[in-house]
Amino acid sequence: MAEYQHIKDDKITFRELVLRMRGWGKTFRSKWKLLAIFLLVGMLLGAAASFLKKPVYTAETSFVLEESDMSGMGGGMSGIASLVGINLGSLGGGNGLFSGDNIMELYRSDNMLSKTLLSPMAGDSTTRLIDRYITFNKLEKKWRRKVDLSTMNFSLPRDQFTVKQDSVVKEIMKDIRRDNLSVQKPDRKLSIINVTINSKDQVFAKYFNEQLVDNVNNFYHETKTKKTAENLAILQSQADSVRNILDRSISDFASATDNVPNPNPLVQRAMVESKKRQVDVQASTTVYGEIVKNLEIAKVNHRNNSPLIQIIDSPRFPLEEDKIKLSKGIVFGGMIMLLIGIFYIYLSTLYRTNIRQAA
Repeated sequence: MAEYQHIKDDKITFRELVLRMRGWGKTFRSKWKLLAIFLLVGMLLGAAASFLKKPVYTAETSFVLEESDMSGMGGGMSGIASLVGINLGSLGGGNGLFSGDNIMELYRSDNMLSKTLLSPMAGDSTTRLIDRYITFNKLEKKWRRKVDLSTMNFSLPRDQFTVKQDSVVKEIMKDIRRDNLSVQKPDRKLSIINVTINSKDQVFAKYFNEQLVDNVNNFYHETKTKKTAENLAILQSQADSVRNILDRSISDFASATDNVPNPNPLVQRAMVESKKRQVDVQASTTVYGEIVKNLEIAKVNHRNNSPLIQIIDSPRFPLEEDKIKLSKGIVFGGMIMLLIGIFYIYLSTLYRTNIRQAA
C-alpha cells in the first residue's frame, strides 16, 4: 500500500505542469537581458560568418551514356568476318569492363584523378591544375612542416616524380575524392550521369570538371573499342600489303606485255611467262577484293561498337555559388545562440535548485 502511494505521488497532474511552465516562463523573463546578449552575439557571429566564409562554387557536367548492342547484327556478318579471324559475337553485349556503374567508379580512380590534376590549365601550359589547387588552398603554409611544395615541379613526367611528389598527389586526390567530387545518377533507371566538382575556386572547379570528364570519356571510348580498333588496323595493314603486291603484279604484267607485244605462238617460253603474270594479277585482285570487303565490315563493326557519349550540360561561367547570405546568417546565428542561452539558463537554474535542496 505504501509502495502504491509512492508511485501515485510521483505522477504530475495537469495543474502542476501548468504551474511549472509558468515558473519557467517567469524565470526566462527575469533573465531577458542575458537572453538578449546571447541573441545579439549570435546575430553578430552569423553576420561575421556570412562575410568571412568563402563561397563554394559548383561545376556540373551531365551526359548520357549509351553502350552499343551488337546482338542484333545478324549471323551473316559474323560468318564473313570469321574468315579473317574476327569474332563479332565476343565484342557485343553489355557485360564488359564498364557494365553497370563501373564508369562512375572510374571517375574516382587514382589514374583519372592524377591525370587530371597534372593536366595544364586551359590557356596556360606552364601551370598545372594541381598548382592552382595548392595555391588557393594555401597548402604551402599548411604543409610547410611536412614538405616544401615551393621546390616541386609538377610539370615533369610522372615517372620522374620523387616519393614526396607522389605523396602530395595522393593526398590531394584523397581530399578531392572526399570533399569535392560527386558522381551519381539522378535516376537509377536512366543512363544520365552527373559529375560535380565543388570548390572554393571558381576557375579550378570548371576546368577540373571539364578535364576529368574528357579524360574519363576518352579512356572509356578507347578501351571499349580497343579490340575492334586492333582488328581494323590488322585488316588495313593486310589490305595495304596486298594492294602493293597487286600493283607490282600489274606492273610486271604490263612490262612483260610491252617486251613481247606480239608473241610468237611457237615460242612457248614467252607465252608461259605472260600467263604467269596474268594469273598473279587475277589472284591478287581476288584476294584484295575479299580483304577490302572484310575491311568494310570491320569498319562498320568498329563504329557500332563505339559507345555514344553525349554531353547534355557543361559548366559555364559564372558557376552556381553557394554562400551564406547576410540576412540568413543573422537569423540563423541569432536563433542558435538564443537556444543555447535558454538551455544555459535552464541547466543553471536546475543546478542552483538542486544545490539549495541538498544544502
